[in-house]
Amino acid sequence: MFTEERHLWACALAVEKQHGAGAPRFVAARIGALALVGDNAGVECWKAIAAKLDALARA
Repeated sequence: MFTEERHLWACALAVEKQHGAGAPRFVAARIGALALVGDNAGVECWKAIAAKLDALARA
């Protein structure tokens, strides 16, 4: 069973695999779209995924 932390890492890895170098742009677009509709929980989730992507890029 996935913990929340493992789920976020899995999402970040999937986004990186699917979008490659465009992954940060994709995540930023998701955050923007969710912010426009007022989905604060969604925004926070994608911000956490963005942090994981950033960690992957620095590794």
